[in-house]
Amino acid sequence: MTAIPRADDIDVRPITESEFADWLRAVNTGFLRAAPVTDEEVEGRRERFVAGRCLGAFDRGRCVATFRSFDQELTAVGGASVPADAVSGVTVTATHRRRGLLSRMMARDLAAAKERGDVVATLIAAEYPIYGRYGFGPATRTAEWTVDVPRAGLDARWAGPAGGGRVDLVEGEDVRKLGPELHERLRRGQPGAIDRDDMWWRMNTGALGWDTSWKPPFYAVYRSASGEVEGMAVYEVDDNWGDAKQPLNTATVRWLIGVTPAAERALWEYVCSVDWVVKVKSGRRAPDDLLPHFLPDPRAARITSLADWLWVRVLDVERALKTRTYEGTGALVLEVAGVDALTGGRYRLEASPEGASCTPTTESAELELGLGELGALWLGDESAVRLAALGRVCEERAGAARKADALLRTSRRPWCPDMF
Repeated sequence: MTAIPRADDIDVRPITESEFADWLRAVNTGFLRAAPVTDEEVEGRRERFVAGRCLGAFDRGRCVATFRSFDQELTAVGGASVPADAVSGVTVTATHRRRGLLSRMMARDLAAAKERGDVVATLIAAEYPIYGRYGFGPATRTAEWTVDVPRAGLDARWAGPAGGGRVDLVEGEDVRKLGPELHERLRRGQPGAIDRDDMWWRMNTGALGWDTSWKPPFYAVYRSASGEVEGMAVYEVDDNWGDAKQPLNTATVRWLIGVTPAAERALWEYVCSVDWVVKVKSGRRAPDDLLPHFLPDPRAARITSLADWLWVRVLDVERALKTRTYEGTGALVLEVAGVDALTGGRYRLEASPEGASCTPTTESAELELGLGELGALWLGDESAVRLAALGRVCEERAGAARKADALLRTSRRPWCPDMF
């Protein structure tokens, strides 16, 4: 009978390039993807292999837990980009739970991120309860709307956007040329948005030959009256007909970005006007998205999914708080409780629309909070008053939570369009 290995007997370390295929197999196992990893996929994904950033836990030579991080740029409130440690590919095989493998990998990665000078770490949590203990907090939310097109009240004779703009169908090659600059324009003005590398554009336009699951979508581009590209939509349509030969098709939007409200409106009106489409699924949108209000009857769009999305762990409190902008003026002393030796302490934030400073202080704290709560508040979506009501922040001075909301909350909600 083979003894269950102790945690200390399991080797946690960066993988080598020669172990990449085994590491990918463990990732697929963790995410319940039983399909074998092909040589073509290994070679294709090897492009994102960075020495030291792919970690594995090995039991008798077999990879039983995985962890990957990579450099990311995250847009803070006000449009500044901050360097982030993006965490992805986190799995622990069911046979090796409760042995501290994730904690060992996370501690190693966050220490390296702090050393590099990353301001925050980010991830998208498959399971909610896991990451709070490492100082992450849900900083953005995502919503999906389903539009009942016949009920929306749109002009059934719609033939193009108002104001001189136009919508054109294009090919994936065109999206790879036009999309990166358009996305950067969106990202610079959208708190919570992240950068997209070249491989992202190739993966999302079918340019990777090893992805056998790829299904070609439709690509639509919106150009303003001056001819400038201001929006893009990527969508697919099913093939569903009723018994009486009536079209009952659903258009599912994979992603849609617009750098102006006019671009967003034109693209949503276009998707809703496609012949035979009676239902539109919006894909991941911000919870305060304008989509319902582009429709004559906003009730035709109902939220069919609403959940947490991007999680943030602050690594450098001073840089995080002074990099973002503030709509109001005020000062606040925060006691930030760390979950490890990397981050924590007491800080005085002084902010105004002209700029901000954040420095360590010995003044009495007005608001006590954990790293996860700071991460949830940093992008302006969460409310300190709500967190105080839940017992997750503590007012040491009456009214401190309201003061925090007046400084930190934003007029529009942050949004991360992407999965990683």
